[in-house]
Amino acid sequence: MGDTTPAVNASATTAARSATAGFRDGYGRLLEWVVIALMVALAAEVTLGIVFRASGHALSWYDEIASVLLAWLTFYGSALASVKRAHIGCPEVVARLPWRARRATGIAAQLLVIAFFVLLGGVGAWILPVLATDALVSLPFVPMSVVQSVIPITAVLVIVAEVTYLIDLVVSTEPPAASALAEGLH
Repeated sequence: MGDTTPAVNASATTAARSATAGFRDGYGRLLEWVVIALMVALAAEVTLGIVFRASGHALSWYDEIASVLLAWLTFYGSALASVKRAHIGCPEVVARLPWRARRATGIAAQLLVIAFFVLLGGVGAWILPVLATDALVSLPFVPMSVVQSVIPITAVLVIVAEVTYLIDLVVSTEPPAASALAEGLH
C-alpha cells in the first residue's frame, strides 16, 4: 500500500493540474474575445471620430468614449495577461530556489496578488453607488458607475485566473516540468 500512495498522489496532482489548465484555456479564449471586441470597438470609434472630425462635424462624445474604451481594454487585457502569466515577474530568481522554497514563494505570491485584487474589487464595488449620481460629460445618460464597473469586474476576473494557479501550486507535491514551472512563475 505504501508503494501506491505516491502514484495516487501524482495522479491526483496531474488530474488537478489538467482540470485547471483546461479551465484556464477556455477562460483565456473567452477573455481574448472580450479584448478583441474592445479593440475592434475602440478602432471603430477612433476611425469614426477621425472621419467626422475631417468632415467638419466632430462628435462631442468621441474623446470621452475613446478614453473609456482604452481604460476598459487595459483592465480586461490585464485579466487576460493574468491567465497567460504575461505580467512582469522574476522567474530567474525563484528558479534558483529549492523546490519547496519555490512552491512556498509561489503560494505566498499568489495569495498576495489575490488579496490585492480582493481589496481592489471591494473598493471598486463600494464606490459604484457613490458614482451612480455622476455621468459622462458628453453622454449624460451613461452613469459613471457603468464606466467604473470595469474595476470590480476585472478584479474578479484576475482573482479567478490567479486562483487556478494557486490550486496548481497547492496540489503540487513535486516540481513540475521545466516549461510548466517557467510558465507558472511569469
